[in-house]
Amino acid sequence: MKIITYEQFPDCVKEIREAVFVKEQGFRDEFDETDAAAVHIVMFDDAGTPVGTCRVFWDAERASYILGRLAVVKERRGEQLGSAILREAERYVQKMGQAQLALHAQCTASGFYEKLGYVAFGEVAPEQGCPHVWMKKAV
Repeated sequence: MKIITYEQFPDCVKEIREAVFVKEQGFRDEFDETDAAAVHIVMFDDAGTPVGTCRVFWDAERASYILGRLAVVKERRGEQLGSAILREAERYVQKMGQAQLALHAQCTASGFYEKLGYVAFGEVAPEQGCPHVWMKKAV
């Protein structure tokens, strides 16, 4: 496995997110202006195939880096790839001199983040009809 951090929005990220969030989960508004400002972390398998991704960006309003759009292709789930991508995002935030990472998790995925040290805060709110909760972790 290899992880690469991109300063721009690579095509492979679009393909993964389209497969996971649009086709599997039915989200319509998957791509936005944040994609141009974010760094994109991509995991590749040993054959060079992209298998997972997330984006990380600074949010001045929250005074925190935000992790978003963490996705692993369906056929590779259950292999701890999401955890590895998340750890890489945490390393990126540390490298940028920050001590906290926040995310807006689908409530169905909040247990995954809790196991990795994230704590929920604020109210549960829908995002495109799917309940989400803010979570954060000191990194």
